[in-house]
Amino acid sequence: MSGEQAGTTDQPAGKILVVDDEKSMRQFLEIMLSSEGYHVVTASGGAEACSLMERESFDLIVTDIRMKDLDGLEVLRKAKAIDPSAVVVLISAFATAETAVEAMKEGAYDYIPKPFKINEFKKIISEALNSRKSTLPKSDENFTEGKFHFGLLVGESPQMKKVYSLIEKVARTSSNVLISGESGTGKELVARAIHRLSERKDKPFVTIHCAGIPENLIESELFGYKKGAFTGATTDKQGLFEAAHGGTIFLDEIGELTPPIQVKLLRVIQERTFTPVGGREEKSVDVRFISATNKDLEKEVFEERFREDLFFRLNVIHIPIPPLREREGDIPLLARFFLEKFSRQMGRDIKKISAYALDILQQYSFPGNVRELENIIERSVALETSNIVLPESLTLSNLREVKQQRARRKTDLGPEGIDLEEVMKEIEKDYILKALELSRGSRQKAAELLGLSLRSLRYRMGKLGLTPNS
Repeated sequence: MSGEQAGTTDQPAGKILVVDDEKSMRQFLEIMLSSEGYHVVTASGGAEACSLMERESFDLIVTDIRMKDLDGLEVLRKAKAIDPSAVVVLISAFATAETAVEAMKEGAYDYIPKPFKINEFKKIISEALNSRKSTLPKSDENFTEGKFHFGLLVGESPQMKKVYSLIEKVARTSSNVLISGESGTGKELVARAIHRLSERKDKPFVTIHCAGIPENLIESELFGYKKGAFTGATTDKQGLFEAAHGGTIFLDEIGELTPPIQVKLLRVIQERTFTPVGGREEKSVDVRFISATNKDLEKEVFEERFREDLFFRLNVIHIPIPPLREREGDIPLLARFFLEKFSRQMGRDIKKISAYALDILQQYSFPGNVRELENIIERSVALETSNIVLPESLTLSNLREVKQQRARRKTDLGPEGIDLEEVMKEIEKDYILKALELSRGSRQKAAELLGLSLRSLRYRMGKLGLTPNS
């Protein structure tokens, strides 16, 4: 229903112009956005959209790129000419990095590839409508794009909510805690959160990196030493255990401790006493032990590399931290947080990550977890030349993993079912377009990304109606 308003809410959330020369897509977007409470006006092409913009004002314009008369970029330019503050979102089944860059330079709010996930599309629309009044947070503590937990942890996934629940329960006790998880998952942040919520919060939190202290020095670092204990010991030195008295000791990478030090640590945990190197008098210490490991300590015990009695002393309460690849819903939240952080630190005016770039991040397995995501965003902010992070600014350690895109999408048949053959065509087309985009148009490289021969890729492109310039 070209040019007519839709939606029946008394207080509309926004007035949106939808532009697409494909009737089925236009109607789909109209129904979906109207159901969200928006007032929707539709246009069957770029020329009609430009005419409507001259007569009416819109809070948001959603336009396809490829249309028979004026394309989406022309609609964008017209919208900006009429109103420089116009918010425009572009969508296309033929997304390329070059078009995305051009769109962002022209002032588009975002660039969304088809097929898109409905919930993600709705989120972008909501953010776009709020973009004029939204501002970046001034500090980490005031970060509002998702809840900050204990002033330290970012994430709203069900997996992380279980971790938060455990933190709150454990913090009220004096029990020893073992935190397990892959490198880069944030084990130290969890330990600090426990300390901050405990009765020891006003006392020291001392971190000991068990793998970072040379074996011949670790005993003196932990327990201190007396003057004359060895060559160079010209004065008494307080050890880390004594420095943490009344507070919390965080033993990071506990699985790296040698057997002799494991024995001495066990005694401290059991007796709450220790003797400095070269000393004779025992000293008492009141500390809580929180340990962390990226190893399977139970396996280490079974293979006799870690003492069983020490394991049970440390593992009174176990908190497993999920890897980032199992926290997919948290990736956009964390990426935006790091974007704000590094944009502020570097004095850059980069306020968004494109939907295309986010899609790539969500399909990546992140072997380095949150730490790797942080490094990726830092590099992107440093290298990006526009005001939005685009796919080519992402530096992933294994781009081949992007082949898994869409593989984890949820199956939704809906009440009327689907045409499976058409869905499979769209998925195959999506893979090929993404591979071509990542390989910057090289069909040979795209074929390698897809695990196909060049001949097979050419056949599939022809079957799907994709031209070499798609």
